[in-house]
Amino acid sequence: MERNWAITQDSSFGQDKLKPAEGLRPVMVSRTMGGFTINIIDTPGLVEAGYVNHQALELIKGFLVHRTIDVLLYVDRLDVYRVDELDKQVVKAITETFGKEIWCKTLLVLTHAQFSPPDELSYETISSKRSDSLLKTIRAGSKMRKQEFEDSATAVVYAENSGRCSKNDKDEKALPNGEAWIPNLVKQKLISNKPEESNSCKQEDGRWILL
Repeated sequence: MERNWAITQDSSFGQDKLKPAEGLRPVMVSRTMGGFTINIIDTPGLVEAGYVNHQALELIKGFLVHRTIDVLLYVDRLDVYRVDELDKQVVKAITETFGKEIWCKTLLVLTHAQFSPPDELSYETISSKRSDSLLKTIRAGSKMRKQEFEDSATAVVYAENSGRCSKNDKDEKALPNGEAWIPNLVKQKLISNKPEESNSCKQEDGRWILL
């Protein structure tokens, strides 16, 4: 889920597209990888005119009836220097709509990761501070106990879709720290466990990814 825009399914799986989330209806596509199917649900933005879009949340909730989500990609920007009240409201609304258990299945994706930090700060320092502040916000809004949240081990992935993103010698999009972000995203919670290895997966046709 994202505030105003989304990494598209194509960009997440190696193609070069970035678009705003369009309309209020979730869109599902399927990709076959490693011998099993990944079903990706691209959701509309959760913020409209500076407020939480509760209508979008209810539409997403209705769309997920009879579907069990294995992974939630919670998308925000890396190049934002503070967590505001709206961030807290979004997390709170997600918790109230889907229950705190959704955060146990979350991968935090921070986009615009090609940006250059101020001279006095390193890329690692900026990315660490931003991810830590968002994780604290998620924990507070999820109403999970500290140990419970730590046990869920929410991973963080940095992403950059723009044409100015550098590439490594394998022609993979690479971040300033040299990390190829698409393979890193895929190896986290997308395909790290086969469906039969996940207690939360009840479908027979693969993993369900909520974006």
